[in-house]
Amino acid sequence: MRLIKQDIERDGSGTITLFPEEPEDMWHAYNLIAVNDLLRASAIRKVTTESATGSSSSARVHINLLIRITSIYFDPQAGQLHVSGQVTEENKWVKIGAHHTLDLELHRNFTLEKSEGWDSVSLEVIKEAIQQDREGVVPAVVMQEGLANICLITEHQTILKQRVETSVPKKRAGKAGDHDKGLAKFYQMTLETLMRHVDISEPRPLLLASSGFTAAGFQKHVVDWATRTANKKVLANKVNFLVVHSSSGHVHSLNEVLKSPEVLVKLKDTKYAKETRVMDDFMTLLRKDDGRAWYGPGEVEKAVEKGAVGPGGGILLINNSLFRSQEIGTRKRWVTLVDKVRDEGGEARILSSDHESGRRLESLGGIAAILTFPLEDLDDDEDIDEATNGVDQVAI
Repeated sequence: MRLIKQDIERDGSGTITLFPEEPEDMWHAYNLIAVNDLLRASAIRKVTTESATGSSSSARVHINLLIRITSIYFDPQAGQLHVSGQVTEENKWVKIGAHHTLDLELHRNFTLEKSEGWDSVSLEVIKEAIQQDREGVVPAVVMQEGLANICLITEHQTILKQRVETSVPKKRAGKAGDHDKGLAKFYQMTLETLMRHVDISEPRPLLLASSGFTAAGFQKHVVDWATRTANKKVLANKVNFLVVHSSSGHVHSLNEVLKSPEVLVKLKDTKYAKETRVMDDFMTLLRKDDGRAWYGPGEVEKAVEKGAVGPGGGILLINNSLFRSQEIGTRKRWVTLVDKVRDEGGEARILSSDHESGRRLESLGGIAAILTFPLEDLDDDEDIDEATNGVDQVAI
């Protein structure tokens, strides 16, 4: 997702214009757009006109519409986002109050204004959407001699950032030097392209895959380059460079690469792996029943109020589906809770309902917490029914 324009005031009012570039961007847009927001985007609408003689004709025209959103439909398989609402700004072709569905598409701007202003959770979604080389993203280079595909493996898909292609002379008797020079040039082009898209000094896995010895040769080239240039950060990070076998240098070979045991071990520190582990930790504490793990809106809010989800191990777990509530008050409730935990030094993790850890949390009512110190009888207060407004309690 590319940020085109941001015009937000100190009070949270204003608009943001975004340009979706990858199918995954539609997932971020779905998590950002809510009922009652104002959305401006281009559309094609069938318009019927009547001439002075009484004859009518219809045509499809491109128009720019501003709608107040009433419903949202996201098809994750097709990566399509359909947003319906009422037109709030009259133009030549459409009157105020008319209903229209905007189909948000790749490579087309849209501008969004939040009905209640831009809160911290919305801005966090924007930050994550526009920062592709972010936490949880694993860079990979799938290659063969003369061909390299530079990819980012995100939580939701594999993004091909750029392809490098160059001719490498074949090895011939008496002309091995031409092959070596061509291969060195190819490696350098690949390295320069990789560094335009990825910070290879960041301590995280860098997958290098090929069918032969190309990936191993590229790894050696990177280390030699870092040594010559005295790049200590890259040299310190070479332990995270993982050379693995692939059937070819094409992107589809990543599917087999990601299933290999050595890659699975390396990915244990990615964002989605960390969220799976924190849910495992929560369930372990819940089974111990020692007062350090609670779930359900009322219980978690009380724990936060008592300062038990603070620094020193306190973690708030909240499902992103709670922020898509059509009730403004419900969304504000959870935004306020997240802000309070973070302001007091605790950790707040917003889990995706589209992934295993988020679905496990959803079965617990969508909200849970690991406490820094045990609390008892949080579920015994008489106002528990009122506290569950907006989220169903689920017993386990």
